[in-house]
Order: sequence, then structure tokens, then C-alpha cells
Amino acid sequence: MLLMAACACLPLAAHELPSALNIEQPGLSLHSSADLRRFGFKIYTARLWTSGAGFSANAPYALDIEYALSVDAAQLVETSIAEMRGQGHRDEALLARWAQDMAAVFPDVHRGDRLIALARPGIEARFYSAQGYLASIRDATFVDAFFGIWLADNTRAPQLRAALLAPRREAP
Repeated sequence: MLLMAACACLPLAAHELPSALNIEQPGLSLHSSADLRRFGFKIYTARLWTSGAGFSANAPYALDIEYALSVDAAQLVETSIAEMRGQGHRDEALLARWAQDMAAVFPDVHRGDRLIALARPGIEARFYSAQGYLASIRDATFVDAFFGIWLADNTRAPQLRAALLAPRREAP
């Protein structure tokens, strides 16, 4: 997913998307950024990348999470499923399938690692890390549920959502 092999050892700048993602979905630009904090501790920084005029749930967009702490893949999956349940997804067979799909995609993350999810609404979610393309989950319902963790009206992080969806401000 990322840089050329000669540059693979260099960290990905927070204001850039992986080159493979830019090739697959050109034209995304940083729309907004916000930190998720719990009990005063920073958990991660979320960045929303959109095309053109801003965010539309019907156009491709990317959610870029830069972790401020280490989390193993199993915990990422468990937390994602819990958030989806909290938003009303109750089909346990479907949630179990999504958990398996995410377990096959998500790596353990360490402080400073980034996971980037590209939403292709109605089609799939594509996942990237600083090391490259990870995998995709081709399920339109999953796309809505997964990105809903951050962007749905009933997210458990409404302040983060508001900051991510805020209209882009022009520099003075």
C-alpha cells in the first residue's frame, strides 16, 4: 500500500495517504481531524479524508486512525463489534461473520501506527496500514456499520463525529 520499496522503512506523514490508496482513489484531501479521549487519555487521532466539496456518505471517503497506544487486533475487533451492537446491529450471525472478517484484516497496533479504511459506499471497505494494502471486506452493510462507529448519528462519540463532519474551514 504505500511508498516504493526503497522508502518502505520511512514513516508515513500524518498529512499524507498511502500511495496505493491514492492510486486506487485519487483526489482525497484532508477534511478534518479530531482526537478521541477517554478519562483524559488520548486513545487516537481520527482524520476524515474526502473528495471535492466535502463529506458525502454516498461518495468514497477514508477514515484514518493514528493510535496513541498499543491495542491488539482481537481488542480492535471486539471493540468494533461492541460499537456496532450499540448502534442497533443485532443479527449475531452477521456480527460473528464481520468479526471473522475483521480478525483476518486487522493487525496489532502500536503507538503511532495508522490504520486507514477507505469506504466505497455500496461496495466495500478497503483497509491499509503504513506498510501497504491489508485487505477489503466486500459487504455494503458492513461498510455502513463499520464507518457508523465514527460517523453515524447514534455514535458513542458524538463530539468526535461533530468535529469530523464539521464543514471544512478555509485558511485565513
